[in-house]
Amino acid sequence: MSVIVPFAALRPQKQFVKEVASLPYDVVSTEEARAIGKAHPLSFLHVEKSEIDLPPHVPPHDQRIYDRARHNLETMVKEGVLFRDTKPCFYVYSQAMNGHRQYGIVACISVAEYETGKIKKHELTRTDKELDRIRHVDTVNAHTGPVFIAYEEQPAIDRLVEEAVKLPPEYDFLTEDGISHTVWTVEDEDRIAAIIRGFKGLERLYIADGHHRAAAAAAVARLRREKAPDGRPAAFEYVLAVLFPQRQLKIMDYNRVVKDLNGLSLPDFLLLCRERFSFLPDYRTKSPAGAHEFGMYLDGRWYGLAARPGTYDESDPISRLDVSILQEQLLGPVLGVRDPRSDGRIEFVGGIRGVQELERLVDNRFFAVAFALYPVTIEDLMAVADADLIMPPKSTWFEPKLRSGVFIHLLE
Repeated sequence: MSVIVPFAALRPQKQFVKEVASLPYDVVSTEEARAIGKAHPLSFLHVEKSEIDLPPHVPPHDQRIYDRARHNLETMVKEGVLFRDTKPCFYVYSQAMNGHRQYGIVACISVAEYETGKIKKHELTRTDKELDRIRHVDTVNAHTGPVFIAYEEQPAIDRLVEEAVKLPPEYDFLTEDGISHTVWTVEDEDRIAAIIRGFKGLERLYIADGHHRAAAAAAVARLRREKAPDGRPAAFEYVLAVLFPQRQLKIMDYNRVVKDLNGLSLPDFLLLCRERFSFLPDYRTKSPAGAHEFGMYLDGRWYGLAARPGTYDESDPISRLDVSILQEQLLGPVLGVRDPRSDGRIEFVGGIRGVQELERLVDNRFFAVAFALYPVTIEDLMAVADADLIMPPKSTWFEPKLRSGVFIHLLE
């Protein structure tokens, strides 16, 4: 059984939603956020990355940053940019990008189910990033951005969503990156009850993106339980989420670039690659055509590599991932990148930027070699999570990104 609950969202007035909606805090740098915030005074980055409203010399994680986030949120409420619904609702949130459309249910999910492992994880969290979100949530007294959740599709839930989107939308806007966002409010009590029943039939939910948000929500809940241990239901026991059926989700490739060839000459490096991979003849596609194939770009040329049978365990949900094969067969033993989490010689490029970005980075000599990977599937992610394992770093890049500021969950 999976527990989801409706909530009374704090959200933008219709006329402000396009200006308020912002990219998540962790996909834009502070410099990028400052530029966006300057051009868009109502952008929710003023709450999610409130350091943009403070002098550059203010240290990261300074308490003034979190206090400013709370001040900015309260100001948006006082000035009538944001309002709170009068009753708990569900919301349907649709995004469309390049012909792909996905429909998610905006709800709150159970912190207790996260703590007991019924909400499955596939990534490790970094302590510094987790502490940052804990202080943000606790100070602002709200979940200001949703956790991105996948679930095994259920026809009954699909039908309820199909019914909801026949109504006039609450929001319908296009962001500067060409992504359309449409929202419907579900306030009918019978429909709310039916959605709750639909999720009770699911044994587990899966975090697709937002592991630090989920971990921070659980940490804040533990802190607040100590102060209010009377057992009464509390908003902090639930975390803001958008839940999507897994078949609708789009995972893009997450590619790698390495700064040098680990002291090897170009011929020696290619020779070692040939010892570990089969080279694909006349490779011109740049992007791999399927799993266990890799595009490699160096010295102005693309090469196609194919993993050799027997070099990975197809029955192991981690070993069979292309990110694992590349790491175990080439990045580690040949290029000397033993720990991709900490090695400064490797960087990761989301597939949204295209293979042209890989060519640019190598052609301009910022990096020596680039690798284009075939995207991980949502079924790969769920298999890893079901086995209580952790995917290699930077394995999944989801698009389109959920916008922050469209729904806020207050912890009162």
